[in-house]
Amino acid sequence: MQQVTCFHCSEPVLTGDQFVTLIDNQPKSMCCPGCAAVSAAIIDAGLTNYYKYRTEPGSRQTALVPEALSAFSAYDLQEVQQDFVHQNADINSTSLTIEGITCAACAWLIEHKLKSVDGIASIKVNTTTERAQLSWYPDKIKLSEILTLISRIGYQASPYQVDEQEQSSKRNSRKFLLRLGLAGFATMQVMMFALALYSDHFTYLDAEFRDYFRWVSMIFASPVVFYSAQPFYFSAVRAMLSGRLNMDVSVSLAICGAYIASCIATVTGQGEVYFESVSMFTFFLLLGRYFEQNARQKASISANNLHKLIPLTAHLLDDTGQCSEVPAKRLRIGDRILVKPGDVIAADGEIISGESAVNEAMLTGEQMPITKIAGSQVFAGTINVDHPIEVRITAIGQDQLIAEIMRLQEAASNNKPKVALYVDTISNYFTWTILVIAAITYLVWKTYWPEDAFWVTLSVLVATCPCALALATPTAVTCATGLFTRIGVVIKKTGVFEKLPLINHVVFDKTGTLTCGSMSVASTQIYNEMNETQVLAIAAALEAHSLHPIARAFEIYRQPNLLATESQNSAGAGISGVIRGQKYVIGSGDYISRHIGCKPLSSSEQTIYLADAHKLIARFELSDVIRDEAKSAVSALKQLGCKLAIASGDSSEHVNQVAKAVGIETVYKGLSPQGKLSLIESLQQQGKLAMFGDGINDAPVLAGANLSIAMGSGAAITKNSADMILLGDQLSRFSDAIKIAKLSGKIIKQNLYWALGYNLFIIPLAVTGHVLPYIAAIGMSASSLIVVLNSLRLLKVRV
Repeated sequence: MQQVTCFHCSEPVLTGDQFVTLIDNQPKSMCCPGCAAVSAAIIDAGLTNYYKYRTEPGSRQTALVPEALSAFSAYDLQEVQQDFVHQNADINSTSLTIEGITCAACAWLIEHKLKSVDGIASIKVNTTTERAQLSWYPDKIKLSEILTLISRIGYQASPYQVDEQEQSSKRNSRKFLLRLGLAGFATMQVMMFALALYSDHFTYLDAEFRDYFRWVSMIFASPVVFYSAQPFYFSAVRAMLSGRLNMDVSVSLAICGAYIASCIATVTGQGEVYFESVSMFTFFLLLGRYFEQNARQKASISANNLHKLIPLTAHLLDDTGQCSEVPAKRLRIGDRILVKPGDVIAADGEIISGESAVNEAMLTGEQMPITKIAGSQVFAGTINVDHPIEVRITAIGQDQLIAEIMRLQEAASNNKPKVALYVDTISNYFTWTILVIAAITYLVWKTYWPEDAFWVTLSVLVATCPCALALATPTAVTCATGLFTRIGVVIKKTGVFEKLPLINHVVFDKTGTLTCGSMSVASTQIYNEMNETQVLAIAAALEAHSLHPIARAFEIYRQPNLLATESQNSAGAGISGVIRGQKYVIGSGDYISRHIGCKPLSSSEQTIYLADAHKLIARFELSDVIRDEAKSAVSALKQLGCKLAIASGDSSEHVNQVAKAVGIETVYKGLSPQGKLSLIESLQQQGKLAMFGDGINDAPVLAGANLSIAMGSGAAITKNSADMILLGDQLSRFSDAIKIAKLSGKIIKQNLYWALGYNLFIIPLAVTGHVLPYIAAIGMSASSLIVVLNSLRLLKVRV
């Protein structure tokens, strides 16, 4: 008889059918209560794909699991976390989907409750996408504990996964539609009886018929109050428990107050009933929220689309060269895959065989394919165009470039401009003010016109809800971030949206920015008995310790058996090292002159020298080419009113040639890194300055600028300290980014003007009794929808 093994850990099952978990509607045997509990938790968490794509069995859960096993414990498993957790040193980070977020106050509550928890590095909540970006120290707190803390506040959180998010959105939409449909149906029924109660044709209606109509109206309105309006209550209660007021507090007070007063009037047979108002403004509020949610989903759809670009399968090559189709999630670092023409690359890697053109539009926004040869980096989600290529996997899961872009995109969406922080504060005080105004309104009307006091107060509470005010900024920022991603611009730091429109001075580094940075050795002049191959190999061994674009010019001359030790790198000047017991230096003329004590050599970034401890050995002339679109990018920035300059460490005539070719009049050359930083600091006294660099060796200078932009080629995205990265190295995208930021700022101002203007306009009308409750609900919903739709105009911008 064949022995049964545990479906989770593959250990022998000695307990028969005592422990079984239902997976994909099939009973699977488990060896112990620990494995049964953990497998059940995995399934309950919606992570069935773990069992589909795993390559190794799970670890055996030898410890007894408590009966009340946490529903979140599955998320602590290492094999499960690899799908959605990014590890960076001692900090883990992930994106969470949070159900139940309705406004800025919800985001504030979650952030402030968790920021003080020991072990949580940061948490930022985006109300538009209903997601949070979380970073924590795994040695101090578990992910399951964090999720439990969020659930205790009243929200359900889980790691963001595209398929699960879409299914959750569909479930929530169906539930919302049910609430909306019920409210609509009840409103129609109640309005029929309201017509009978208030129409002139039924002025002399008998008391028993009047009471009958009231009781039936209450029966129809009750499901609306107790079911359809639930989202408003939950949001209001969560806010009040946290010591704050949000926009749903006034709405909940209006609904509950009108319903309770109407019920009392129905039971006692005295006073007015407002069942039709309760049903009607609940219906219109839900209708506005429904359209608003659909619009907000459009604002965040670009992030989902990035995930969908990664294929589900890949063609894996074994040691014999045989090809088999496997799930992309099963790929591991070091695997070799075959990518056929027209196929989407399944993971980040390096081409080890073949040559082809690759379309990287999903990363850079540039549709023109890029030629890739053996040794070139390729990235998940990009498309192989011409010929078959063989790729060795170098990164998977959350370590891939596309995952990093999504993390940066979400971080940018979560970054709140200063105006958003002011608006959050204003919204809280505004709600308090409205409650006070509503109370005063009720007292005044109750004194002079008691029969109308209640419905006028209802109108004040509903009409002045600051929903539009809270939505004014986050929806616009989310749309702008999605637009940046579309054109290949990645935002790494906060404040970019505010800084971009203010930029009036742009300074370019030359090498790797205005030029392609693909430098090559044009000529070699030798001053001793060595041959060209020897001096180039020594230079390559020294340059192997540098990240400067010049170092890449010597990569092809590197010899595996020739290594430099005791290397010392002088930023922007040169490198020294020991090769086979002999000390060598390579670098600029000034750097070499100081080391060997000779007369000053000509100093130029296009000319570098090689020397030993005593004498000059060789002189290398380097060549570089200007980027094709540098001139048009410079012209576009001039049209935006920016002053332009070049700041380069090169002191040769080549800097002037580049400046003339692209149309820049101001040139600063022969600058050390410290000299560049001093220049930036002095220029910033004249206005807001942006600095372009290659992102790695220019880090101190970039850090000193008001706004820094790096040319980000692929894997370098995580290595630089710039505020922004141009993924496709397209300089013209910076001027596009400025235009988008200016338009975003304009739309945010329009939203705020509209939201504040609407409330200032509607308050006097509501207080004086000129706005009926259902009209107030329509006005408030329309105001919020106008703000969201205005923000969505950003997604239609073509750049």
